[in-house]
Amino acid sequence: MIIFGTKGYLYQLAVLTLVCGRCGNPAAHVLRKRVTKFTLFFVPLFPVSTKYATQCTFCGTERKLTAEEAERLRAQDAGGAVSRPV
Repeated sequence: MIIFGTKGYLYQLAVLTLVCGRCGNPAAHVLRKRVTKFTLFFVPLFPVSTKYATQCTFCGTERKLTAEEAERLRAQDAGGAVSRPV
């Protein structure tokens, strides 16, 4: 008998100060990376999918990002300035 499946991992990459596109408040946004890995006998082997998102801590709105947008926001995190998401 072979046991296989997937398991999700959630990584918090940064906490950014952005102006929310929904509520319009300058608030902290958590930049997260979600990785789903294929498992064999409960051992994670390789990533199946990787997704990025930000979530507003004021209203809870979650916005999906591309890998390029996420890297740009991580690079911008070093600056610490308030900016608008694309």
